[in-house]
Amino acid sequence: MAIEASEQVEDLDALVARARDGDRDALEAVVERIRHRIYNLALRMLWHPADAEDATQEILVRIVTRLGSFRGESAFTTWAYRVAANYLLTTRKRRAEREELTFERFAEQLDEGLAPAAPDPADEVERRLLVEEMKIGCTQGMLLCLDRDHRLAYILGDIFALNSTEAAEVAGVSPVTFRKRLSRARARLHGFMERKCGLVNPANPCRCVRRIDHAKNTGRIDPECLLFATHPVRHPSVEATRDAINEIEGLHRAAELLRGHPEFAAPGAATDVLRIVLQPTRRGVLAE
Repeated sequence: MAIEASEQVEDLDALVARARDGDRDALEAVVERIRHRIYNLALRMLWHPADAEDATQEILVRIVTRLGSFRGESAFTTWAYRVAANYLLTTRKRRAEREELTFERFAEQLDEGLAPAAPDPADEVERRLLVEEMKIGCTQGMLLCLDRDHRLAYILGDIFALNSTEAAEVAGVSPVTFRKRLSRARARLHGFMERKCGLVNPANPCRCVRRIDHAKNTGRIDPECLLFATHPVRHPSVEATRDAINEIEGLHRAAELLRGHPEFAAPGAATDVLRIVLQPTRRGVLAE
């Protein structure tokens, strides 16, 4: 998820320059290039794909309408992430955040309704999907136990692997402040996962499979409408992505576990965003 190689960034910079000069095709290409990144940031921050989709659309509209204010003082992707961070740090609480999870409450939830042994559904494919849903939903849910500032710091620093200078610019703080936030976020999240997550610490019994029945009974998982396990991913092979997730049990570091999640594809298309921006009620595309 780190920022692209220099030759690709140069291509993006050229597209941005053409877009600022009024090139509609270039503008569409810019949106297409960044929308998946913005969506994955929003998904990490908000948890629920529908909320992430809504946030992504609003963020992309802001990026397009404020493109004229981009002066090239930083990489365009850094500037775009900054626009996204401003929105995600200040938007109203979304459905997953309203639960106001803490690590203490999450620990209690992980212990609730554990089956004495792994369930044995007749459909092995369904079982794999449900386990995958539990793994991704649970580990992403742990991020919600951090407040937004620390959640953003962890995502930028340990999941997206931005350096502290670049991440600090995205977060709108000094590098020193960013490093302090990242350190606190790591301590809280990693400490929790070491105590409760069998994927990070083999000494902990993995609860993913044992929690499936309880999750279905309480409505936390809907087998007919999975949020993560059947979500389109950007990788060439969906099966390769699923195999990679299945190998996560061998990892011992929380950051590697969270970085091992698929890079999801943003719903919709770049043209959807431009259609909204170009509505008569919207301001000009390249607002200064």
